[in-house]
Amino acid sequence: MTVSPTTTGVSPKPPPDQRIGPLLRAWREQRRVSQLELAIRAGSSARHISFVETGRSRPSEDMVLRLAEHLDVPVRERNALLLAAGYAPRYPETPLDDPTMASLREGMERLIQGYEPYPAVVVDATYNVLAANRGIAMLLDGVPEALLAPPLNAMRLALHPEGLAPRIRNLRAWRGHLLGQMERQIALRRSEPLRALYEEVAAYPVPADASDEDPDEEDGTAATYFALPMRIEHEGRVLSFISSISTFNTPMDVTVAELAIETFLPADPATVKYLQSLPS
Repeated sequence: MTVSPTTTGVSPKPPPDQRIGPLLRAWREQRRVSQLELAIRAGSSARHISFVETGRSRPSEDMVLRLAEHLDVPVRERNALLLAAGYAPRYPETPLDDPTMASLREGMERLIQGYEPYPAVVVDATYNVLAANRGIAMLLDGVPEALLAPPLNAMRLALHPEGLAPRIRNLRAWRGHLLGQMERQIALRRSEPLRALYEEVAAYPVPADASDEDPDEEDGTAATYFALPMRIEHEGRVLSFISSISTFNTPMDVTVAELAIETFLPADPATVKYLQSLPS
């Protein structure tokens, strides 16, 4: 009879590329930080960092967390580093519908409802929509039911040829912004689900007549903005929004760390006037 390693009380060794040394080195190189610079930041020595990365020294749990902090490693990946070093995960991953998350859910709902009539949405790490206000519902008028079926995904809604994409007047520029945002997050999180989503939405066709330029205003002068707007048609009007994304500071839970609240600020007086004229 073959005895598996776990039945003897000895845990199997992880593959070399999943051990603490190579993982830390990969994060350090991705952040373009030298061993000496990291050592100074973490109150250690370049010699010790080198020994950890080559497997000659096992870092303490506190050292793993300090190195992860100074390398800006996402919370989910900090748990992976701890496991690779032989320690228990530090950060729980609590489902958002857990009773202990009630105050968080209520707070986010109040926030996005208080932002009305302007659109606001809460998404997770792969842009699945967890909550949205009436401003978002207004923009989704006319979107096919198939795209609105759970799990509702913000990137699919924005870029799908049957979603909002045909109504976005500056689609090429806005699409480039969204894909660039996802690329940066993939580099930060190394998330395979996020990469799969990126590959899916990046492959959506772009209409041949999609433009990078905003049309001139009625008086013949081009609009100017302090940030790239999303210009979207709605009931015969063109509404302009500047988006802002908020996350939680110093999260202690994986779920909370991966939440993002995106709000859309009207970018011109006409959009403000129209939205404030809507029935509450």
